[in-house]
Amino acid sequence: MASLRFALGTLEVGGLDKGVTTLPPACAWDERTACFRAPASAYADVVRALVHAKVPFEDEARGYEELPRGACVHMDPRPYQREALAAWKAARGRGVVVLPTGAGKTHVAMMAIDAKRRSTLVVAPTLDLVRQWYDLLRVTFGVEVGVVGGGEHVVRPLTVTTYDSAYIHAEHLGRRFGMVVFDECHHLPGPSHAIAARAFLAPFRLGLTATPERPDGRDAELDELVGPMVYRRDIVDLSGDYLAEYETVRITVDLSPEEREEHDAERALYRAFLGAQGIRMSSPSGFRDFIARSARTPEGRRAMKAYRRQRQIALAANAKMSYLDHILTAHRADRTIVFTQDNATAYSIARRFLLPVITHQTKVSERSEVLAGLGSAKYGAIVTSKVLNEGVDVREANVAIVVSGSGSVREHVQRLGRILRKSGEKRALLYELVTQNTTETYTSERRREHDAYR
Repeated sequence: MASLRFALGTLEVGGLDKGVTTLPPACAWDERTACFRAPASAYADVVRALVHAKVPFEDEARGYEELPRGACVHMDPRPYQREALAAWKAARGRGVVVLPTGAGKTHVAMMAIDAKRRSTLVVAPTLDLVRQWYDLLRVTFGVEVGVVGGGEHVVRPLTVTTYDSAYIHAEHLGRRFGMVVFDECHHLPGPSHAIAARAFLAPFRLGLTATPERPDGRDAELDELVGPMVYRRDIVDLSGDYLAEYETVRITVDLSPEEREEHDAERALYRAFLGAQGIRMSSPSGFRDFIARSARTPEGRRAMKAYRRQRQIALAANAKMSYLDHILTAHRADRTIVFTQDNATAYSIARRFLLPVITHQTKVSERSEVLAGLGSAKYGAIVTSKVLNEGVDVREANVAIVVSGSGSVREHVQRLGRILRKSGEKRALLYELVTQNTTETYTSERRREHDAYR
């Protein structure tokens, strides 16, 4: 008789001869323990293979349980949410659902958990999202919910954790959950997070994201780690009926003569160093090479200073600040989120316009107070760097101003998504401020490569 055991994030298949060919490809013979070994995530495939081959087995690996009760709070699903759930079920409870921010991905997850009723771990990228999932699970299922991360370690049949904590504790938690929900699952293909995904034997897996594509192309790994993309609807598919109607406006500004002179001089110095060193910034290792070589000589350190200065001038041009003043005044009756690329610009805008600011340095309690203040109209606008790009629900926010950002399509779509949650007859508006004839022009073109901006 075969046997299945969970061992520190792997699945041991014992009691079979080395030459057996009925097991899936993930299983490899381990000479040290004289058994087949596979990532724990192969558990479902191994069980199906043994059943298909009519090989009797004893399952000592599974440590999860059935939930004693399902959801006690129910919401009528929207048609696309019902379709997403049906597609996920048809894929044997494994797969990625892609829906825009504000379209109710979490409700799809609640329905999926209720459908399978296995002990479930929800993995989220930030503590803010952990808190939101904790509240939603507790209300929906009427039970106490566990939390692993942020100084807490309480494991229950329904538990929420961060990606980092899932990686740290996967070897011990991997057998305790029959289902895993990966929120913002585009984070998953990173090296350590992928290891964690493979260390959980959960046969049921649901990935949620608005933007699955990654610049490094590793989103292809989601098929192995979670399952295939089973359902996708984009912003343009849902705006109007299920998301707020929206408009995007790109505003280009000029540098002042003084800014232009300094910008071009600093950029020429930086570019000259790249040329002398034979560094191509367009190559995958270009920026890493620049950092490494610029640290070796006084000329290199001056080139790095020049790079930072020309970038700073472009990202926070005086004309941007003047136009930001105009936009904030024009929308003083709205709820506005101002986005920047870096903390320094966020703090500068906060001081200049007397706005509350949220960065990665902001404590959780203060962050909650600021977001609640925006929702209640105590604050008409707030400013942030990158920490509000994903996972924040401020339904009342209807204006976004991108003062600066990266070339990431995902980041730009996520920032648009922050203002698309439907609320009455709300119409959303996103402004993008771009400094002409700087690298920002190219950056803006790159990050707008999405149907939502066409």
